[in-house]
Amino acid sequence: MINPLLRPLLTEKSTGLTEKKGQYVFVVKPDADKTDIKKAVEKKFGVEVKSIRTINCLGKSRAQNTRKGRVTGKKSDWKKAIITLEKGQSIDYYSSTPQKSEG
Repeated sequence: MINPLLRPLLTEKSTGLTEKKGQYVFVVKPDADKTDIKKAVEKKFGVEVKSIRTINCLGKSRAQNTRKGRVTGKKSDWKKAIITLEKGQSIDYYSSTPQKSEG
């Protein structure tokens, strides 16, 4: 797989995971597996990955009332990966150079 990482998922919950546990959350391609994700993160950010957890998130069903009747649809399914790094390492989302934290 070329690059399974689509974008970082920056929410309150994922930011809390980063601050408290050193875990980072990414939206990844649905067909990506853990080894592809690990290789991509290590190559792009220059860090050592300790563990990866993946979650398949199902898209929500939507309905809209219109003049012609009720229109239903569904948002697309997506996949996210929670990545735990080795001690003393961090990822800066805005640059692809490795960052070492003191402590």
